[in-house]
Amino acid sequence: MRLCVIGAGLSGLATAHALKTAGVDFVCLEQASDVGGIWRRPQAGERGPGYLSLHLNTAKPLTGYSEYPMPDSYPLYPRHNQIATYLRAFAEWAGVLDRIELGTTVDSVRQDADGGWTVVSRDADGTLSSRRFSHVIVASGHNSEPSMPALPPGAETFTGTIRHSLDYLDGSEYAGQRVIVVGLGATAVDVAADLSRYAEQTMLSVRRGLHIVPKQLFGMALDQIADAPWWISMSLSEQRHFIEQALLVARGKLSDYGLPEPDHPLFATAITISDEILSRIRHGAVTPRTAIDAINGDRVSFTDGTSVRADAIVYCTGYRLSFPFLEPGCPVGAQGSVELYKRVVAPDRPGLFFAGLIRPVGSITRLVEAQARWIARLVTGDALLPETEFMRKEIATYLSGIAGQYGQREGASIQVDMAPYLRELREEYSSR
Repeated sequence: MRLCVIGAGLSGLATAHALKTAGVDFVCLEQASDVGGIWRRPQAGERGPGYLSLHLNTAKPLTGYSEYPMPDSYPLYPRHNQIATYLRAFAEWAGVLDRIELGTTVDSVRQDADGGWTVVSRDADGTLSSRRFSHVIVASGHNSEPSMPALPPGAETFTGTIRHSLDYLDGSEYAGQRVIVVGLGATAVDVAADLSRYAEQTMLSVRRGLHIVPKQLFGMALDQIADAPWWISMSLSEQRHFIEQALLVARGKLSDYGLPEPDHPLFATAITISDEILSRIRHGAVTPRTAIDAINGDRVSFTDGTSVRADAIVYCTGYRLSFPFLEPGCPVGAQGSVELYKRVVAPDRPGLFFAGLIRPVGSITRLVEAQARWIARLVTGDALLPETEFMRKEIATYLSGIAGQYGQREGASIQVDMAPYLRELREEYSSR
């Protein structure tokens, strides 16, 4: 039995460790020159989505692997290069480095008539190879193809630079410039805070309000709260009320900072975790603005009728779910939703699995480890899948529930609730 794992970031390494522990023969293909995924890229000076100011938003006790904790010397929220060093050390400890082919890009993954899989890859020299595998596990993440909105009228006349955050590395590149950051997600607030230490003027252009939550409440990291039994025992409405009241005490209303109030309840979309952005606004280092309406030369107009001169615009508008090496329709279906049984199994393509294609409130690590253990049991035959029709019904039920909580926004289908999902996975890999 020989498997192919695609990607050697946090999820790929967790999968490799689970497979080796189960005695499964595999090879892991990683396009970068070392393991570590997005965490190693900033220090290497490579194209994003990482940037030099990147830190964990989740606490190290729950972000480190369960069998290999992060060093005591690390802060609670380590820097990107510390995470990269840790992931490399984990790969050495787990003994999986000899199974990883670095500098190898996957061109295509296709299922053959007999149910096996053919993977075509390209090495660092551009040499193509085609190999057969019994199973393929995709652990390459979902932050590779930038999502850019339609540019405003007049964008072609802009005298400055327009780029996506994928190409943002460090605020020092913008020293002395007037910069507009577009967005209010985690990357947008990180980039705006970083820029504000270098740029002459930093503006944050926001179309829609999002819930901004500090990394800690009541002295506890958010993912530690999400893991606490007293939190898990609450209903969704009780959880919302608890956090909403805590946020009012901690920082007041977002409109007090010049930001739009969210038009949706807490946990109805991804939250923005930041200890810094509201402070930078209060200190005058970042100025909130409404959405960009038009551009004329070096002037940018906003929907509230105001305008400013600008030298650069950085769009922090996220990423599309893209797997160009797979056939269309998998795992993203016709309606734009990820269609996987238990967020792992492609029901109509036996032998194809996904690890880490989820977005929880809190650290992803425990969930990925549970996914990896279940996958290892599935490929060895120690766990069995239900009939295809049963899996399709589970997917439909899940997507319906997710739509009820998160709406139909792109990417909503990968949202998971930490405790219930972890419990589901553990039930799967502990039963036959």
